Amino acid sequence: MRLFLCNAVLMLFVTSLIGALIPEPEVKIEVLQKPFICHRKTKGGDLMLVHYEGYLEKDGSLFHSTMAAAPPSYCFVAFPPRAKDGLVVFGKNSARPRDEVQEVVYFSAADHEQESKVECTYISIDQVPRTHAIMISRPAWLWGAEMGANEHGVCIANEAVNTREPAAEIEALLGMDLVRLGLERGETAKEALDVIVSLLEEHGQGGNYYEDANSCHSFQSAYLIVDRDEAWVLETVGKYWAAEKVTEGVRCICNRLSLTTKMDAEHPELRSYAQSQGWWTGEGEFNFSEVFSPVEDHLDCGAGKDSLEKQEESITVQTMMNTLRDKASGVCIDSESFLTTASGVSVLPQNRSAPCIHYFTGTPDPSRSIFKPFIFVDDVKLVPKTQSPCFGDDDPAKKEPRFQEKPDRRHELYKAHEWARAILESDQEQGRKLRSTMLELEKQGLEAMEEILTSSGPLDPAEVGDLFYDCVDTEIKFFK
Repeated sequence: MRLFLCNAVLMLFVTSLIGALIPEPEVKIEVLQKPFICHRKTKGGDLMLVHYEGYLEKDGSLFHSTMAAAPPSYCFVAFPPRAKDGLVVFGKNSARPRDEVQEVVYFSAADHEQESKVECTYISIDQVPRTHAIMISRPAWLWGAEMGANEHGVCIANEAVNTREPAAEIEALLGMDLVRLGLERGETAKEALDVIVSLLEEHGQGGNYYEDANSCHSFQSAYLIVDRDEAWVLETVGKYWAAEKVTEGVRCICNRLSLTTKMDAEHPELRSYAQSQGWWTGEGEFNFSEVFSPVEDHLDCGAGKDSLEKQEESITVQTMMNTLRDKASGVCIDSESFLTTASGVSVLPQNRSAPCIHYFTGTPDPSRSIFKPFIFVDDVKLVPKTQSPCFGDDDPAKKEPRFQEKPDRRHELYKAHEWARAILESDQEQGRKLRSTMLELEKQGLEAMEEILTSSGPLDPAEVGDLFYDCVDTEIKFFK
């Protein structure tokens, strides 16, 4: 990883300053030194810092501010015939703050009392009579999910996006909350889409995306919602939204709007809202990305998208895993501040007699992690070794003001994997041997899953129910 810092010296005149809060500030910026072009060659995953230096008019004190731009995060789906053997293949990398822990958690299907509530990350909403069984990967401090699947073969992941309309900082539903709610309540991709947009319109989205007491990082969201038959790309701007149905080829979403003129569903007031803001004249084709993208949107997701879309051979689960491990394209992030903190791949056979298989790492950096398989059956053995400690009502994420402390959220697998990462990074020979052994363990799991997909016989629920547990247990023992 290379770190490049291009410095511009600015004079900042801030008219009002109360502590660290500036209510509706007027900031005048006078450029005292010409910005210069940085000719360094960068690659995907490099951390770009923008540094500002100036003086507060109030007391003349020197002011420094350094902003780290988050690298793009990617989510993919491939349909037959681009995907091999009648399989729909779904994959997601979660690019998050480097020190954030993700846990992999199973929740069984459940019935709920009438008029009961469900407590999401920041707010409570009405619960439904029944929720589906789900397996999710999530930042350990929040309620929702970065990615996951349910017992009906629905997979969802989301990406934070910036739009012309800034995201609300008020606490509402996070995009990650909506991922979990869609999985819990939708039996198909379309049902999950309807769940998400309905809750979005009712409750809105907003709140801090990071476990950070010093600043609020709030975003709009894009979603990839997939089942055995179709996918929906859903992109949101506040309570407004548009969605495109996908049934063939390869599709990728990242942290910028991607919908253009093809929209198969949309908020009924989407276009009139765009007109009211002066973003669309009402004439000509309505292009969602052109209308709602920020004027200055320089995020480049092209290399990452091409890494899968330009594959010449049929796409398999191994192809998807290799793509998620690709650091050269920027799909796999390993920078100073951000890291691919968890990854997931799902295989959804269009033949409904075959089971859906979902792979989770539960650990950072897929190039140094093992994808472990999971299949939904009635009796799934819980895996506490991928679950972070529970702090209950004392969790700093639940108490206000939030995030005043940062507890140790590492689970047992994460701690064991830290040892492996240290070996992989520090000792070339031992690291190569370790990586080779890890990939061999993964290969054995993939081969066993291939047999399940091609077998005509029934699954053994007892054996399959222990599958993820056994893989995690083997991995931890191997690291020790």
